[in-house]
Amino acid sequence: MKAIQADITTLAVDAIVNAANESLLGGGGVDGAIHDAAGPKLLEECRHLHGCKTGDAKITRAYKLPAKHIIHTVGPVWHGGAHGESESLANCYHRSLQIACEHGLRTIAFPCISTGVYGYPADQAAEIAVRTVRDTQRSLPCNVDVIFCCFSRRALESYLRLIQNNAQPAPAPNSSPATGSESGEA
Repeated sequence: MKAIQADITTLAVDAIVNAANESLLGGGGVDGAIHDAAGPKLLEECRHLHGCKTGDAKITRAYKLPAKHIIHTVGPVWHGGAHGESESLANCYHRSLQIACEHGLRTIAFPCISTGVYGYPADQAAEIAVRTVRDTQRSLPCNVDVIFCCFSRRALESYLRLIQNNAQPAPAPNSSPATGSESGEA
């Protein structure tokens, strides 16, 4: 796992993930940028997919994009967190990685799903993304390299912190926790 700050439509990877709406026919934000950059054939292919449910994902060709494929996933709209939003968001990452594995893809780039117009709190969404990707990678029968493609510096810093913390070895069982000064905390 790694995080970068970039425009996801410029990445030459096996698949980029589109934070789509249920129609899969384009919209604003990342979805609109991907449809614009890919060209009209993407919309034509998406019409044949008959939409997508929240938390699920579907794959298409990438057309004019440098990526080979687009995995379209529909993230949840934030309604305060008590309406299954975290499960739906985790399913977006899990299902996208499953599809990548099923199609033999080796590299995938995710945007910050649901954090734009859908209103999901960015830090919470990042935690779900990193945890779900880590857990899903352990269960997949293939190895997929994951890039979290952040549009803002703030999002990038959040993902970098979470990835770094994820890379730290877990404390040994029955060991005493470190004090703040020993662990590098202020």
